[in-house]
Amino acid sequence: MEKKDIRKLNLEKLTTYFTENGEKAFRARQVWEWLWQKSAKSFSEMTNLSKALREKLEAEFVIRPITTATAQRSNDGTIKSAFKLYDDELIEGVLIPADDRMTACVSSQVGCSLTCKFCATGYMDRKRNLDPAEIYDQVVAIDEQARKNFNHPLTNIVYMGMGEPLLNYKNVLESIERITAEDGLNMSPKRITVSTAGIAKMIKKLADDEVKFNLALSLHAADDEKRDRIMPINETNTLEALKEALMYFYDKTRNKITFEYILFYNFNDTLEDAEKLLKFMRQIPSKINIIEYNPIAEADFQNTEADRLDTFANYLKKHGVTVNVRRSRGKDIDAACGQLANKNKVA
Repeated sequence: MEKKDIRKLNLEKLTTYFTENGEKAFRARQVWEWLWQKSAKSFSEMTNLSKALREKLEAEFVIRPITTATAQRSNDGTIKSAFKLYDDELIEGVLIPADDRMTACVSSQVGCSLTCKFCATGYMDRKRNLDPAEIYDQVVAIDEQARKNFNHPLTNIVYMGMGEPLLNYKNVLESIERITAEDGLNMSPKRITVSTAGIAKMIKKLADDEVKFNLALSLHAADDEKRDRIMPINETNTLEALKEALMYFYDKTRNKITFEYILFYNFNDTLEDAEKLLKFMRQIPSKINIIEYNPIAEADFQNTEADRLDTFANYLKKHGVTVNVRRSRGKDIDAACGQLANKNKVA
């Protein structure tokens, strides 16, 4: 009989298993803490259980931790890891160190189905969604890297790696629940940002579920014609539909939206583009991250010039928009925004 993945059981089901097998109910809580607070990778680590009980669990269940297949360190300190899953699929996660924070960028899917024209992951097939535990494991592994290499724990998590988080809605929210729970990693939801390419109905569902984490929208154009060209999802999730969904999200959660905007040379980097962006943003309590483009082999886009970026950003600032210019990190190891594509295959 195939063993069950024990991390797919909630606490109630785990408790039922123990009581039905003649064990005290508190054993379930002990195992739960080993799995989600102490991040145990094997039953042998659960030393407050009897040897007989550990052997019984080993016979009936599996723990499927991800493993680090490769890790590369950038000249700027960024660390990109290829994580191998139990079925030998690969995903990538990134540690982004800064003076005041340690950020983990995690993946939510193996590949992606959205085919954004500027993103390396968009040129991959979507193989499958990640389980909550596989997302949780990325956070644990990247936190270990932060502590080992920089003597500092993680401070922030961004769901901006491979895949579209809102197309793996249930598992993403379950992973955040385990990461933020007191009997989990106990991180503040205010330190977590989920980034979406823009799925209006799922943004509304986030609002209805009263999520506490931050929401970012990969916008990249405030013009439907341009956005259609680089992000095919815009054809079914227009800017008007997204505006309505984002206003609904803000009304329900009171969380400001973060817009992400990559400046492509001679495509979306003019003052006219900035005016359209300002008009769109004024309707939604928000701020914006302007992001340097990281070229990929599959696309012909180029990063805008420094003076055009400054002109664009200053126009928005002059009109009262909160603007952060995000410089590329980890570009030399293909770890920067839009570059995750499992280039370093692992045998």
